[in-house]
Amino acid sequence: MVLKLYNTLTRDKQVFTPIDPSNVRMYVCGPTVYDFAHIGNARPVIVFDVLFRLLRHIYGASRVTYVRNITDVDDKINARAARDFPDLPLNEAIRRVTSSTAAQFHADVAELHTLPPTVEPRATEHIAEMIAIIEKLIASGHAYAADGHVLFDVPSMPDYGQLSKRPLDDMIAGARVDVAPYKRGEMDFVLWKPSAENEPGWESPWGHGRPGWHLECSAMSWKHLGEVFDIHGGGIDLCFPHHENEVAQSRCAFGHDVMANVWMHNGFLQVEGEKMSKSLGNFFTIRELLADWPGEVLRLTMLKTHYRQPIDWTVKSLEESWKTLDDWYWFAGDAAGSSPAKSVVEALSDDLNTPKAIAELHGLRNAGQRAGGEGARDAFAGSLRFLGFLAETPAEWAARRRSSVEVDTAKVEALIAERLAARAAKNWAESDRIRDELTAMGLVIKDAKDPATGEMKTTWEVAR
Repeated sequence: MVLKLYNTLTRDKQVFTPIDPSNVRMYVCGPTVYDFAHIGNARPVIVFDVLFRLLRHIYGASRVTYVRNITDVDDKINARAARDFPDLPLNEAIRRVTSSTAAQFHADVAELHTLPPTVEPRATEHIAEMIAIIEKLIASGHAYAADGHVLFDVPSMPDYGQLSKRPLDDMIAGARVDVAPYKRGEMDFVLWKPSAENEPGWESPWGHGRPGWHLECSAMSWKHLGEVFDIHGGGIDLCFPHHENEVAQSRCAFGHDVMANVWMHNGFLQVEGEKMSKSLGNFFTIRELLADWPGEVLRLTMLKTHYRQPIDWTVKSLEESWKTLDDWYWFAGDAAGSSPAKSVVEALSDDLNTPKAIAELHGLRNAGQRAGGEGARDAFAGSLRFLGFLAETPAEWAARRRSSVEVDTAKVEALIAERLAARAAKNWAESDRIRDELTAMGLVIKDAKDPATGEMKTTWEVAR
């Protein structure tokens, strides 16, 4: 099985060759824990969960290390803590905000059926590593201390900008840097900054302060994956300046040509054709969507679009995903499949082509319907579980539909029995009349052969 991945650094699709096949290493930027994660935040979580599953399948579960960090020191966290807990000391207020928000994030992504990362480091636990990197950068002439700050000297790195490949003017505009008298150049970015008495901070050679955002990921990836590792992932919005500055810090601190061999970025997410924005009223958190849609519906909707392409998040697409999952749950039934079909793995091995993998799932399902037998259902069910689906029993899944409206189950089952009797007697008019009555009750009726027995079977669900 050949795995090919698109590399943002080189702008082409390459055969993936790990540095050490016995320890494949991946780092993905995680949440800044100050508020509920929105649906755009869920995209990299789901995308790189699929890649994690694929790497484990190819190289072995114990041979893949997936690091996804938690940023728990940030000005947004400070502001939220001061707003929500004005009567508490700031450090205690910050602790409450980061603890509760991290717990919210974990609960939400668990409902999206993502595997936990191998390591989930917190920024505040890696201050010593951050200070060590800064000292290396100062010693090598790539950073300087000024007025209680330490800044990275961008002109000291001749090939800065290699990852995002932006023109200098665009980088200057995109960096949104503060104008400050202690800065040598407008592109120079903060590695360390002083903290006021009411702000979180740590002692350092440059005074009481806290790290810059970009430095945190360089320190955590170094601690848990080494100076150079295999894959670094995240949303395309992080490519500049965050990932560009990570590259600069890590390369200049450790003297390597790369920080990670492969850089992967998922595309933007918009809602109903527009950029997600609170002012437009189309800003949705994962928690809000989970109140109306099962996590597997959100997961499938996300994976129907290739990870590098923009995705338009619509109610229609969610409804289609739910209907697809209804069918998949019905066909998979209680099949015990535990291994994915080769065709599904091959699709994912082509730069994580989830739309192709989903097409292969439909093909497996239809071929199984025609052929019958447990083997076809096992391959189908095994592929679904590999992709993070079939987390519930068919009965539990069906109950979701029925619980959304009041349904007289006994009456429905009686009507279905009458309809089956009418069909057996070839009384098609009566059969159609009963179907219309069931449809008027807000139900969807499906007639299909049972894949296990070959007998005609009628199922029903609440229409959405």
